This record gives sequence, C-alpha cells and structure tokens, in this order.
Amino acid sequence: MTQETSDALRLLLTRRSHPAVSLEGPPPDDETLNALLTAASRVPDHGKLAPWRFLVFRGDASVRAGERLAAIAEKKNGPLDGDMRRQELERFSRAPLVVAVISRAAMHPKIPLWEQELSAGAVCMNLLTASHAAGFAAQWLTEWLAFDPDVASLFGLDTGERFAGFIYIGRPTAQPAERPRPDLSEIVSMWTGE
Repeated sequence: MTQETSDALRLLLTRRSHPAVSLEGPPPDDETLNALLTAASRVPDHGKLAPWRFLVFRGDASVRAGERLAAIAEKKNGPLDGDMRRQELERFSRAPLVVAVISRAAMHPKIPLWEQELSAGAVCMNLLTASHAAGFAAQWLTEWLAFDPDVASLFGLDTGERFAGFIYIGRPTAQPAERPRPDLSEIVSMWTGE
C-alpha cells in the first residue's frame, strides 16, 4: 500500500459517529461547507439524475425550525412536557450545522428506483466521511421527523421526495466509546460456483 492509500484507508477506519448533542461550534464556514457538499455529491449516480438535494439548517433558522417542529409534535401528540418540548425546540440546534439530505428518487424508464435511493444513502455517507476528513464530527439521524408528512410540507419537500437523513455536523467535545463491529467471518462468504 502506498502512503496515500494507507492515509485514506486510515481515515475510513477511524470515522465514527458522534452524538449530535456532543457537537459544538464553530460550524464549517461557507467555503468548507461547499467543499463538504461537493464531496458528498460525488457518489454513484446511474444516469446522472442527481436524485437527491440538500437543505441546510444553521443559526437562527435552526431555532425557528425547532419551534415549528415542536408545534407539529404538539398538534399530533398534545401538549409536550418540559423535557419533550425542549427536545423538539432544540432538535436542529443541538449541533451547529444540520444538513438534510432529501431523496428525489422517481420512476424512470431505465434507472431503477432502488439505485436512486441507494445513491441518496451514499450521499449521506460521503457527507459523514467528508466531515471527518475536514476535522469535524458528524452523526446521521432520521428520527420521527424524517417520516412525517407535515414536516415534509414545512420544509418544502415536493411530492415523492423524502428525507434520507439529517446529518448533524460540528466539532467533537468528547471521543465516543468504540462500539462492536461485525466480525467479518459472520458477514463474508466467497461464492465459488461449485
């Protein structure tokens, strides 16, 4: 392995998800954010459809989003107690930057829907990896809001669009505990054709 290859592999082997609540500012500046989103967009994309897009939340917009999410949660579930209300109010401000990756997968005569959806998932993963490479930490979450039609309407999703995930990005305040990883002997098999 060359040094360049081993550095890239080391980056992938050390990427970790950091809980959104453990991330602090400052967030990536505009130039860095553009680089992260450009890197995130460099995924397999059969037919060059770009079946995904980004919606960025930061600063005061994150606070306003939390207020609207709390209102939607209360409309559906009744009044929220103090902790639950605070959780919704801080949903997008618990990290300094949140990027929603929106899947725009749609029926196509040649490109299967599944391939388009996988491409959106690859965008999420690339954004996590690019954030790590740039010295930030990140977490990919969905939670209830990713599947709620009122939230989709609030954030301007078109018919057929849906959230692939919300990527929370910031600077780590602590190193998360290592979690067990799959044992390759349990998930790898070799097809021999015999």
